[in-house]
Amino acid sequence: MTKYVFILGGVVSSLGKGIASAAVGGLLKSRGYSVRMRKMDPYLNVDPGTMSPYQHGEVFVTQDGAETDLDLGHYERFADVNCHKTDSISGGRIYYNVIQKERRGDYLGATVQAIPHVTNEIKDFIRSDLHGEDFVLYEVGGTVGDIEGTLMLEGIRQFANEVGRENVLFIFLTLLPYIDTAGELKTKPTQHAVKTLLEAGIQADILLCRSKVQLGVEERRKLGLFCNISSDNVVVALDVDNIYKVPLSYHAEGLDVQVLKHFKMYEQSPKPDLAKWHEIIKITENYEKEVKIAVVGKYCGLLEAYKSLQEALVHAGIANKTKVRVSWIESEELEALTDMELADKLKSYDGILVPGGFGVRGIQGKIRAVQYARENNVPFFGICLGMQMAVIEASRHLLGIEDASSAEFGSKCTPVISKMTVWEKDGVQYIRPDNGDMGGTMRLGAYPCILDENSLAHKIYGVREVMERHRHRYEMDIAYAGKLHEKGFVVSGKSPDGLLPEIVEIPNHPFFIGVQFHPEFTSRPGKPNPIFRSFIAAAKK
Repeated sequence: MTKYVFILGGVVSSLGKGIASAAVGGLLKSRGYSVRMRKMDPYLNVDPGTMSPYQHGEVFVTQDGAETDLDLGHYERFADVNCHKTDSISGGRIYYNVIQKERRGDYLGATVQAIPHVTNEIKDFIRSDLHGEDFVLYEVGGTVGDIEGTLMLEGIRQFANEVGRENVLFIFLTLLPYIDTAGELKTKPTQHAVKTLLEAGIQADILLCRSKVQLGVEERRKLGLFCNISSDNVVVALDVDNIYKVPLSYHAEGLDVQVLKHFKMYEQSPKPDLAKWHEIIKITENYEKEVKIAVVGKYCGLLEAYKSLQEALVHAGIANKTKVRVSWIESEELEALTDMELADKLKSYDGILVPGGFGVRGIQGKIRAVQYARENNVPFFGICLGMQMAVIEASRHLLGIEDASSAEFGSKCTPVISKMTVWEKDGVQYIRPDNGDMGGTMRLGAYPCILDENSLAHKIYGVREVMERHRHRYEMDIAYAGKLHEKGFVVSGKSPDGLLPEIVEIPNHPFFIGVQFHPEFTSRPGKPNPIFRSFIAAAKK
């Protein structure tokens, strides 16, 4: 029977429940079990697609086109699984579903209430779209005690009783503050957080304690006593300098063992295969070389906005046995610089990457970074908006279209980048009206791209067709492809119908490639995305 693991958090936010959940999933996967990873967020947005990167960080896109929390990226990278649309839900989506059912008359005239209607919707999500997986892990967003999470906890409590507590495990991630002046770890905040969880009717089975120092026997005994669990189930989550050490750290502390013991599965469980993680750590602690990469972005004030990008660069560095040292440069900073000042700022970098984004702010700085990379033979990689900036830059300075720009930035320009209103996926035509909703209306998820056999892109991937994940509303106008080709700026990847440019490159450049999709979403430790790997290899040269 499927076993259900819920990971909750207390004391403070930003403890790293996403990494913790992903690492537990990765450890169970390393023992040969099938694993499903899911996220339950209490906030009232339907999904994070319309939320500011400065508030919520990156929007991660699944293979099947869901806009989700960035933690699903951690799940995919650590547990090496593909998450689905059905693996993420928010409080807003739950209420939205309930209201839709009420409007349709599904409740047959009943008074719609928090219990049972909202809690039933939560339980329906927990049970939905499962296919006999050995373990399903649910990270519950927010901090225990938050008012918006109250009904989620109630739904989870009911679910645990319905399927039997022997089939459910509650892991409670908490913080043990260390008071330097007293030289002591403090357990009281955890005790109060566990009490708050108990008030919701949920008894923590395992305490996963974030700490910068090791726990002693007495601290474990005390926590176990006051939190009503065995001291063996008080597990320390020590701070580490590399997130890919987390699975090894948890295993060393016995977390996966205690999970399996809870379900009475430890005796028959296969031993974990952790060779991949040991190899990754071995490489990261013994890099052969270092490269400096400038990421010219719009949201550098919050690096969580580029979480998958950060990790994809690390994965590419591991594959090249090269430490990737990233400088995050706000594109607006480049706009006021003279040409000499710009060159002085960028000349020390081995590669320039311009990532995705939305809106007109900082656009000229991105275009100037592209121009510098093109004219000075610096390896360049443009992603989504970064590719569009490369097209605009080439149209302005190679074709002489001085007002070349994107329709996204206004109507007073020559739009070499235009809004997509119609596109096709799996034989279905999608139409986006100008006055439609913002949320969930982009070209989302994995789409095929056909590569030119004589291109750098084909050499990088080694195949004629690739599937990569998209998140955008605007596309390069294919009408400009021919003129740009004459200037050495080539469209080397297109949608199967040949209408949507997906990849551009400059063949006589050391490395210049732009992609309309987001290859960072498919990169994993030990299996870097090919374009990232090749970009770092070019920077290494």
